[in-house]
Amino acid sequence: MPESLHMLLVEPQPLLRKTVSMTARSLGLGTVHEAASVQAAERLLRERGFDGAVISIDCADGVDLALLDRVRAGQSASDAAMPIAVMVEQATTELMHALRERKVSRVILKPFRAKILLEAFAALGAGPQR
Repeated sequence: MPESLHMLLVEPQPLLRKTVSMTARSLGLGTVHEAASVQAAERLLRERGFDGAVISIDCADGVDLALLDRVRAGQSASDAAMPIAVMVEQATTELMHALRERKVSRVILKPFRAKILLEAFAALGAGPQR
């Protein structure tokens, strides 16, 4: 991923966000902008366009896919078709169907190593997936 690419990471855990952001930068994978919440992500998405995003979806209180829906509906400064990966704790059939409908490029199951997120950012920055 060239240095000029800007990726969004939506993840509530500060240590994971910082680790991935700093490592991506040091490896020349581009700039990873951090958002700790959906509200922070919405603000960032209004302010600038991103080349891709990795979004953590909390399934504990029911699945909220509104952020994905807003991006796909063109309600952000980013291309509505930008590549998006999601992080989830469990991948039910219903969730996988909903993510497929929203053209999610990759699903990452928690727990995982930070390296998996770095690989996801590199893949998202490389362009369309199969």
